[in-house]
Amino acid sequence: MRVIGGSERGRRLQVPKGREVRPTPDRVRETLFNWLQGEVEGTAALDLFAGSGALGIEALSRGAAVATFAENARPALAALEANLASLTDSGRSEVVRVPVWRYLKQAPARSYHLVFLDPPYGRGWAARAAHRLETGGWLAPGAAIYVETGADESAPEVPATWGQRREGRCGEVAYRLFRNEAPTEETP
Repeated sequence: MRVIGGSERGRRLQVPKGREVRPTPDRVRETLFNWLQGEVEGTAALDLFAGSGALGIEALSRGAAVATFAENARPALAALEANLASLTDSGRSEVVRVPVWRYLKQAPARSYHLVFLDPPYGRGWAARAAHRLETGGWLAPGAAIYVETGADESAPEVPATWGQRREGRCGEVAYRLFRNEAPTEETP
């Protein structure tokens, strides 16, 4: 597995062994970042259930100002930390080593413009995390939220303020891009 584009293009990424971690395929990452073209530079990215960190690392490679990775499984953490250490500029990343559910209960240090939500399939965690992101103040106005599920799962229930922009399928993966369309305070 490699970084698809940006300053780290071609860099190999470690992937933990086992069935629990299934990195987002290269083709899907390429499609996602084509959808986000021109929107990544200078953003704050949040990679939940980060695994190897491929999505957040791709965002950093393409100019995200900072990326926070939330992961607590030891094999995935080892791969994630090795991948981040290999980057040219690893100082723009932060690893949160706690369960995502505990992390999302606290007040966020910042709001995020770009969120990658790729939980284990078949557990309903995408919908659960989506609602915590919305109610916890994690999202910047107009934030882009990528949600990945198993291809055999129905679309996760997301907050009413999230408008679906794109969707696709690739093998065992279904993926969707949402935009947080919460009204701003100026909106009547």
